[in-house]
Amino acid sequence: MTHTPEETANLALVRAVYDHVLIPFDPSRVDDFIAPDYRQHSPLAADGREALRTFLNWARETSPRAEHRVKRMFADGDHVIAHVHVVLEPGDLGFAVVDIFRIENGKLSEHWDVIQNVPAESPNPNGMF
Repeated sequence: MTHTPEETANLALVRAVYDHVLIPFDPSRVDDFIAPDYRQHSPLAADGREALRTFLNWARETSPRAEHRVKRMFADGDHVIAHVHVVLEPGDLGFAVVDIFRIENGKLSEHWDVIQNVPAESPNPNGMF
């Protein structure tokens, strides 16, 4: 798949957000990657950069051993979609998460997510990832 230069930059930006903010739960890097008027659509968090910092601090405190395993990412213009396996504790089955980000002026400006528990058994052999 060929990406436009904008899509390539957007994929790199989202990968950097995972590497420097979301995976290490590092609120000190939020301003580097997140727009000042950041809009949150997830029912798990409030709008804005300060709310994201609060969420990251809470996540680090409640699940310090959590892992975000990015399985794949797709770009479509100013949107990037990431398929992620989130495990809160080693050995947990975790969650299948689809994060959708909109990028504006080189920063994440909006976020949506869809979250499913990874089941112990499935009616098909394909797995969620």
